[in-house]
Amino acid sequence: MHVYPIVAAAVWGTLSGLLLPRAAHRLAVPSGEPWAAACPSGHLLPPGPRGWLGPERCSDCGAPGGRYGPWLLAAGCALLCAGLAAAVGPHPELAVWLLLVPVALTLALVDLRVFRLPDVLTLPAFAATAALLGAAALLPDHRGSWLRALLAAAAVGALYFLLFLINPAGMGFGDVKLAPTVALPLGWYGWGTVVGGTFAAFALGAVVGLALLATGRASRKSPLPFGPFMLLGSAAALLLT
Repeated sequence: MHVYPIVAAAVWGTLSGLLLPRAAHRLAVPSGEPWAAACPSGHLLPPGPRGWLGPERCSDCGAPGGRYGPWLLAAGCALLCAGLAAAVGPHPELAVWLLLVPVALTLALVDLRVFRLPDVLTLPAFAATAALLGAAALLPDHRGSWLRALLAAAAVGALYFLLFLINPAGMGFGDVKLAPTVALPLGWYGWGTVVGGTFAAFALGAVVGLALLATGRASRKSPLPFGPFMLLGSAAALLLT
């Protein structure tokens, strides 16, 4: 096992994870509303990157309630990045996965908070991931297929769009727009990984939904954000592959 890529990935995950809470807070608003312009305690955020990237606490106002949270986001990002580095090894595509992890965690957190997957993240994430994988395919020692990744993105995107048409109340259009991005890493490694990652997303969603019903914390009509399950299923398939 190559130790240095794992350590470097963990450091990257920690540093990037520390900057995510502010962005997740600003993006976690209902559809149609402008992005949040103040911290949880009402302090106006500065313009530019400093207003979007920052730690879990608003250090500018110092108010007790000025926490973006959760602080575990950095730890989760570090663990996921390190796990991917251990599973993938020092191959060009690893850099793509490491860049995608912070975006994926931000999307998952926003979806959990407001049942929304913002286009400002999902659409650029797909374009950037597809382009970077195309570049990785030109480098020596890559372990995947760019063409298969693109075909998988089209196939899984079509599947989610069909599910949206069949039951719009059960499948949000944000999930449809996220599906191609989630499928790109799966398709890079093979159709078995595509099937496994896609199935894992629905299985995890079903298990959590049944658990919430059994404990009385949700009813059959309660909404359930599906984006986190899509991302978790994809991550699990990559780690196991």
